[in-house]
Amino acid sequence: MANSDTVMLVIRSSRPQFRNNLDKVSFVVHASFIASGYKLVATGRPAFAEDALSSSPSQGEVGIEGWNEFEEYAFVYAKRGSKKILVKCLAIDDKLLVDAIAEGGREPAHLEIDVGEYVAESREDGDYDAQFKDLGKLVTDLQNQILYKVDEGLKPKPVAPRAQSSSETNEVSESGYYVRRPVPLGPQIHPSGVVVPPIPGPGYSDLIPGPGAGVYPVRGGFGDGSMLVGPNDPRMFPGVGDHQPGFMGPPHPGVPPPGARYDPIGPGFEPGRFGRQPPRRPGDIHPDLEHFPRGFGSDYI
Repeated sequence: MANSDTVMLVIRSSRPQFRNNLDKVSFVVHASFIASGYKLVATGRPAFAEDALSSSPSQGEVGIEGWNEFEEYAFVYAKRGSKKILVKCLAIDDKLLVDAIAEGGREPAHLEIDVGEYVAESREDGDYDAQFKDLGKLVTDLQNQILYKVDEGLKPKPVAPRAQSSSETNEVSESGYYVRRPVPLGPQIHPSGVVVPPIPGPGYSDLIPGPGAGVYPVRGGFGDGSMLVGPNDPRMFPGVGDHQPGFMGPPHPGVPPPGARYDPIGPGFEPGRFGRQPPRRPGDIHPDLEHFPRGFGSDYI
């Protein structure tokens, strides 16, 4: 596919000698055909012959010698699977008239180019980038007005829009935002027969933590799900609080506000800092180091 980069690559690799600005634009026309996959089979005097299309070989390739021998320019191109194409460039004042016709064609494609819009003055003969300006627009005009008309196979094929599946339609609303789909409650049975654990619904908070996602339900429910140990935890201090955390009353000095929790992190932050506790019996060790009371297991905290 011809674009400003591939056309400039053809120009650099060919290293042509330009006599004037008309030479520069005419060679861009030539480079656009080469970048589109065509081969040069005739140029200069042979391309001006009346039977240039029929007499030019369909195979092989020639060099660019003699391409700017005259004040006009002519090129014959061939490509496997396509008809040969004759291109002629005629200079009139500061304009270059480009005409191209395919073998057996009736109407030639035509483009009029204002040379001054695409040529920059540069003293460096080998610096081809500095000798052109707005090369991308020139190549685009050549594609739309010349190349695509003599060879419709070069036209980019339109991409058919992909049909959305029903699942994608449900997930995306008309405004483009994702909408939440209803989540079924309870365990779901996968087609393979595996019971997928449910995701816990609402009703839990930081004060009453719920079970994590992916936990299979057990008989009797999940329980309170709490992993926190604080001043009112019955496993730590029997007789204080109960097994079901509830809402606290109005704030009092030394009583944490609703929603507060205590995470033991080391000596110096004992529960007594946050609320009163029953006095320890003589000889008892610190509650952070002792076993759970009987009936609550023997794990250490």
